[in-house]
Amino acid sequence: MSGLKAELIRLILDEGPIPVSRYMALCLGHPRHGYYMTRDPFGAAGDFTTAPEISQMFGELIALWAANVWQAMGSPAAIRLIELGPGRGTLMADVLRVATGLPAFRVALSVHLVETSPVLRAAQGRTLAGKAEPVWHETMATALDGPVLVIANEFLDALPVHQFVMTPQGWRERLVGLDGQGGLGFGLSAMTAELSLAAPVDAVLEQPTIAFDIVATLSRHLRQAGGAALFIDYGSAQSGLGDTLQAMKRHGFVDPLAEPGEADLTVHVDFARMGQAALRGGSAVHGPVTQAAFLLALGLAERAQALSARATLEQARAIAAAFDRLTQAGETGMGDLFKVLALSHPDLPPLPGFDLHRLPEQG
Repeated sequence: MSGLKAELIRLILDEGPIPVSRYMALCLGHPRHGYYMTRDPFGAAGDFTTAPEISQMFGELIALWAANVWQAMGSPAAIRLIELGPGRGTLMADVLRVATGLPAFRVALSVHLVETSPVLRAAQGRTLAGKAEPVWHETMATALDGPVLVIANEFLDALPVHQFVMTPQGWRERLVGLDGQGGLGFGLSAMTAELSLAAPVDAVLEQPTIAFDIVATLSRHLRQAGGAALFIDYGSAQSGLGDTLQAMKRHGFVDPLAEPGEADLTVHVDFARMGQAALRGGSAVHGPVTQAAFLLALGLAERAQALSARATLEQARAIAAAFDRLTQAGETGMGDLFKVLALSHPDLPPLPGFDLHRLPEQG
């Protein structure tokens, strides 16, 4: 039994069943046993692989997107480049490498990383050594100051959500308690929640309150101080009902209750509702569009072709495989499952990737 599972059982015995949101928060962020606090989960040797780890092309296009937006802002002399959940720092390293070829843009940038994991902060420091002197933040709130460019790749999916289940008596919150054998199991609150949404019995509604608050806060800042934000994650462009809580370990799905603290927990992002939260904050909203459409509009095919032209046969095959994984649909592809949503100051023009605008090719 994992240390966190034993602690959760004691907590539930003392206080009673806990909401799914609290269970997720403890599994991912517990100071001693939390999943992200104790390991580097990325890559083939870890539990999952993100787009920046698949190919440098992903970060290169994000860099050019950010530079284009900075120019549209009037090329401010100082701007914060903020990444939420920076992983190993791979994406930021690729962005900064491209930025060195755009001297005025690079000089304007200060790098800020929102990261709570000491293990991942150390990895980010190693990755960015000699490339930047990042400032780390526990929360986004302390990172926001003046005009900003914000990047969040696979960030929203890991934020805790509340889950509610429709019963004959109405909506009731889903809880994590103890089953008949003393292990963890799902149950429902005895109290009916005040939700007016109509749905059939057994329907599940997910409420990503923390994500909504982050998006709304960022939206208000962009409206007041200027800039743009880019969210890339897996989920749906339209709202719907359903239980999307999932756990992943060693690149495969596992029971979310089986190994708390030892597997990644995520949910699908409801991009339509994220966009609505941003609109309430006062920013402009762009998208969502599929990751495939976004990257292709930015020139992914041309970049892959340019890299392949000076690559070995083995390298060219790897570039082609990465291109396919980033753009294809289906279980092994990210092209349709992943969506891209951007927020910006209302006065900015349409953003690259959302208006079929192509960025200049990189050498």
